[in-house]
Amino acid sequence: MPPPSQTLLTASQLGQLLQSARKARKMSQAALASRVGLSQSRVSHLELHAEELSVAQLMAWCAALNLELALGPRGGDKAPSSAQGMW
Repeated sequence: MPPPSQTLLTASQLGQLLQSARKARKMSQAALASRVGLSQSRVSHLELHAEELSVAQLMAWCAALNLELALGPRGGDKAPSSAQGMW
């Protein structure tokens, strides 16, 4: 059974989740680094400073850890009408 989805509201929560997912897969920072094209020291830094991750890095990181990234409105609320059609 897959682990439950996580709701993230801060960059530090993202870093903690990425680190936990890596450790749960018994993957070293060096092994992850080689999969996403970064150095081990950069992986270490980004786990502590996830706000510095690019979208491309985050997507590669998710792929390497077999994670899925999903976005949705907070609290299950409908999007405000002013936000509809913005995309």
